[in-house]
Amino acid sequence: MSDTDLVKLYSGRILELAADMPLTGRLPAPEGTARKRSPLCGSTVTVDLTLDGDRIADYRQDVKACALGQASASVSARAILGRTRDDIAKARAELEAMLKRGGPVPAAPFDGLEVLLPARDYANRHASILLALDATLAAMDEALKARAAV
Repeated sequence: MSDTDLVKLYSGRILELAADMPLTGRLPAPEGTARKRSPLCGSTVTVDLTLDGDRIADYRQDVKACALGQASASVSARAILGRTRDDIAKARAELEAMLKRGGPVPAAPFDGLEVLLPARDYANRHASILLALDATLAAMDEALKARAAV
């Protein structure tokens, strides 16, 4: 990757999002928790959440990732509250399609992920970009499974 490519990839907006990530930290009593790691780059995202019915009521994330993974987590966190598992799964599928298959930008409220369009050409960054949504899905699965067992 050339220096010019890096400048293009790590745009000012991506760096702004990475530096201004909402809903960070951990919840004191989550219903679901999941940690996902990208084996290629070592990025990790840990998500804690609580549900109200089938919707995310509270959410926190601990993100140790490159600027692209941080930007993705930042955009996702801005849209996450009140979403169902199906909403998150749809956003994740749309983001993966945008990155890997030239698909359109994810639908609102996850359309802010458009900022990651330049990462299409960098397959080695895709897993990090998907981590926040992957961890959210796994945390939701844990919370829903725990509820079903009660």
